[in-house]
Amino acid sequence: MKMQRVEVRKMRWTIGVLVVLALACCTALSAQSGALPLARPAGAKVLMVSDIHFDPFWDPAKVQRLADSPVEQWEAILAEPESVNRAKQFADMQTQCHVKGEDTSFPLLRSSMAAVKAQAAGARFATVSGDLMAHGFDCKFRATVRGSKPGGYESFVVKTTAFVDAELRKALPGIAVFETLGNNDSDCADYQINAQSQFLADTGAFMTADVPAGDRAAAVKTFQAQGNYSVALPAPFHAARLLVIDNLFESARYKSCAGIPAPAAANDQIAWLRGQLEAARANHEKVWVMSHIPPGVDPYSTIRELPKVCAGSSPNMFLNSDALAATLASFGDVIQLTVFGHTHMDELRLLVPAAAYTGLKTPPVVLKVVPSISPVDGNNPSFMVAEVDPATAALRNYKVIASTDQNGTLWAEEYDYNKAYGKPAFDAVSVSALVAGFRADPFARSAASNQYLKDYFVGDVSAALKMAWPAYICALEDRTAEEFRACACR
Repeated sequence: MKMQRVEVRKMRWTIGVLVVLALACCTALSAQSGALPLARPAGAKVLMVSDIHFDPFWDPAKVQRLADSPVEQWEAILAEPESVNRAKQFADMQTQCHVKGEDTSFPLLRSSMAAVKAQAAGARFATVSGDLMAHGFDCKFRATVRGSKPGGYESFVVKTTAFVDAELRKALPGIAVFETLGNNDSDCADYQINAQSQFLADTGAFMTADVPAGDRAAAVKTFQAQGNYSVALPAPFHAARLLVIDNLFESARYKSCAGIPAPAAANDQIAWLRGQLEAARANHEKVWVMSHIPPGVDPYSTIRELPKVCAGSSPNMFLNSDALAATLASFGDVIQLTVFGHTHMDELRLLVPAAAYTGLKTPPVVLKVVPSISPVDGNNPSFMVAEVDPATAALRNYKVIASTDQNGTLWAEEYDYNKAYGKPAFDAVSVSALVAGFRADPFARSAASNQYLKDYFVGDVSAALKMAWPAYICALEDRTAEEFRACACR
């Protein structure tokens, strides 16, 4: 049975590749005969940003004033000249809080928002896939704010997220901005949050600001419950919807603010998502799903321990179960794209439904991990400019816009997906063909494999990933622990 399943999967990949080759052949023949290829209608522009990780503690001497001031005054305070000994004070705080690498300073936030604004003309909406706040946030607050009153930390967190939200909207006037929270976006600690909390109510008040008035009350209510909301995509999109979830509740590391497991919230979130997807299917709507933490294997931490995994240990999974991946994969006829962040890298994944092995015609679901603004891992800041088919909500193309250094000194196009990979769209057929090509190239010798390696870590050729390429490929599609182990350890 296992061999039959593998053969069916291989047949699906082969068919997808043959279809793409046939289309390319027809296009070439048309060109040779002098006939012009049919022009497709213009797509709709969408901006995609993730993992900003703004650090209001970059100039520690200003933090007390920020804490004491309304968020409307933050920009003026942050724009003042650097404090004396800023660099040393910041370095000492980083050491005290055991934080490695620098997140997004105010100068870098300004630079990145200017770059986003420069690309914004004609955009229909923007997505922000989580983690607005810097790493080590709670420790840095304690190190810089003395004698904080009860509720002071919670207030500072809300003001920080509100400030980043305001900067985004200032860069994108008149453009709908849809956001989700990430694991760092919490009023208690990293990977900790409470459902039905005041924090979710406070952040939901501005994060759902661009939901149409008739649906706004429902969005605010579901956001307060678990950071979820549903919104119809703006014109020129028709019968298309974005579903947003704060899937911190589903993280393998999630705990409540009391530091204890709270699995009911994850179950409720999956039930809400499934209900929304079933309604979209009944209404013949096409859907994007956005969250922060991607489902499946965490390849970075797992590959370092691959000998143990092959000996029987469990690979490190991003989420506490396969429920999200299985739910998304079972709606391939509805979902056109899933958008995530979290890894800070430029990645793709493919969620293959169990139905694929039984002969049912449910296409895989494509997953795009948006690279980060934060340069905390040594990467250059970046974001995406996408072209979307307004009739189907399918992602046709995207360009990665990146800084040429970690400081946001100069922004330029990193690459164009269509041109780099020779694919007509970022859809199930094209991504399936890409993943199949990667699997057939375990030594990363093909142009496509080398392009992915180059793009994966913005600003670096990613030589280290090349050594782990065969195991990494397994994480692109084998979403359960057992499937990953079977793939990576054979």
